[in-house]
Amino acid sequence: MKKILLWSFILTVFFLAGCGKYNDKDIIRDLTKQLDSTKGYYLEGEMEITNNDDVFNYDVSVSFEKKNFYRVNLKNKANNHEQIILKNNEGVYVLTPSLNKSFKFQSEWPYNNSQVYLIQSLIKDLKDDNNRTFEEKDNYYIFKTKVNYPNNRRLVKQIIYLDKKLNFKEVHVLDDHDNPQIKMKFSSVDMKATFDNNYFSLSENMKVGLEQEKVADVTALKEIIYPLYIPDKTYLSGKDKIAKTNGERFILTFEGDYPFMLIEETAHYETDGLIVPVYGDPELLVDTVGSISDSSINWISNGIEYYIVSSVLDKNELLTIAKSIGVLPVAK
Repeated sequence: MKKILLWSFILTVFFLAGCGKYNDKDIIRDLTKQLDSTKGYYLEGEMEITNNDDVFNYDVSVSFEKKNFYRVNLKNKANNHEQIILKNNEGVYVLTPSLNKSFKFQSEWPYNNSQVYLIQSLIKDLKDDNNRTFEEKDNYYIFKTKVNYPNNRRLVKQIIYLDKKLNFKEVHVLDDHDNPQIKMKFSSVDMKATFDNNYFSLSENMKVGLEQEKVADVTALKEIIYPLYIPDKTYLSGKDKIAKTNGERFILTFEGDYPFMLIEETAHYETDGLIVPVYGDPELLVDTVGSISDSSINWISNGIEYYIVSSVLDKNELLTIAKSIGVLPVAK
């Protein structure tokens, strides 16, 4: 009898030691299994982006299908302007349905940097950071990890909140002073989502977007919008106004140690649809999705298309200038 009790005690101790507490490695393992086993997911939420004293809010929906298809819908809550980031067999696109215009990228998106609204990206960030921190608090599992935003050096870490069922609830991306610059709050996540055959097609998404958002053309610019940030020892050397068939264009030339050119022009609806090839990556700015390459950045905001081109400035400087153009132009 004593031997039986002794063996029972030993087995109990061994079992408890083997089980241990549900830890960060267990959570990451189970998140990975859940993602690997799904054929697709669909999520919705709200995203908040801070740019100096301005805050921009988006409604976000994300669709993913196992064939490496993605559809990210971003709607600016201030003006209901909608853009779609689409990845399918043909490539990566940023769609602006209101203008019947899309940009096609030669890009590794979404795998080349962190993405606050994609489950794959969040799990990758968890796995990649061996120095991540973890705590269990207020019915949440809370991780702090490094992030990979190569075009924005200010973003250095993120806090990820999961509930006890391993649903992503919130993500806060912080700068080097621990100030939140991006907040993503997930309202629903369906890990068993299925989609129609043409759900991720370019033509179908453009057609649906056109039906939902129709915006009148901006035909004239009342004033030049100057960047609030200009690199040191750089100055405005020239400005020109040019009439276009469908509107107007301003060309601002900056010279000095870090020369660049800023072009502002009225965007217009493309009757036949337009696909613009881009050798760069989609980049989430403050109130829109733009495209960035090694020497230029291009985006559309409130009916105005902007280009910044430089053979000297790096991507971080290009983005800093772009994000400083925060005053909306007055159009007529």
